[in-house]
Amino acid sequence: MKNLFEFAEAFFRQVDVEEKLALTHRAWQTYIDGELTITSERPVLPIDRVTFPDKPVLLAPRQMPRRKLTTPDGVAAFFHAIAHVEFVAIYLAWDILYRFRAMPEQFYQDWLRVADEEAQHFALIRAHMLTMQIDYGDLPAHSGLWDHAKDTADDLPGRLAMVPRCMEARGLDVTPGLIEKFRALGDDASVAILTRILEDEVGHVELGSYWFKFVCEQQGFEVEAKYRDLIDQYYIGGKPKGPFNRELRKIAGFSDAEIDWLEC
Repeated sequence: MKNLFEFAEAFFRQVDVEEKLALTHRAWQTYIDGELTITSERPVLPIDRVTFPDKPVLLAPRQMPRRKLTTPDGVAAFFHAIAHVEFVAIYLAWDILYRFRAMPEQFYQDWLRVADEEAQHFALIRAHMLTMQIDYGDLPAHSGLWDHAKDTADDLPGRLAMVPRCMEARGLDVTPGLIEKFRALGDDASVAILTRILEDEVGHVELGSYWFKFVCEQQGFEVEAKYRDLIDQYYIGGKPKGPFNRELRKIAGFSDAEIDWLEC
């Protein structure tokens, strides 16, 4: 394959986890080699045609068991949950570059790189989990992450607001505290993995901010007002709850006014 959208469709059809990772890395390498095309006359597949592996079993958030980081089982369950977030993040990066056409080439390069980095994150976490005698799919996982994609399947500003600038941005708020908890436990391996993920996720959210502003300007929206409107429209429960990491959010392209609105 040499076409970006053919790679995306192959990713969405594939149910084997290892094959999905391999396809993602192959697509990025094909781009790096200057051999990937980004034109397509084929219609975009409906989002309900996207397939997921049979495992893990997906549960509603309220059905997910609560476990503490103070027990080995709790740590394993935590990393299984993070693995699922990163696995769905690969899908989300593929879907935004597949579903929304007629954007500059840089848009497709950026989100393909994100997909490749999310696949790296997933592989790191999975290898870490295997040292705890657990693999991805052995525990249930949160069912709601992909809902953001389905809700915004026809709305690029909505997708950018809800995925990188809402869901992924929460990682900027909570991950520093998690890193400190694992550091206090003397778990250097977990600290290293979470630190790597946090560094990359700042860049992913920054890309979301850049393309959100680009699309708002392209479509004639005032950026901060449109962000508020989209969060009000799509976020169940009003808006995300803090505390918010102002320093990292500002590095990732949030304005003080946006953070003030989230905090109020």
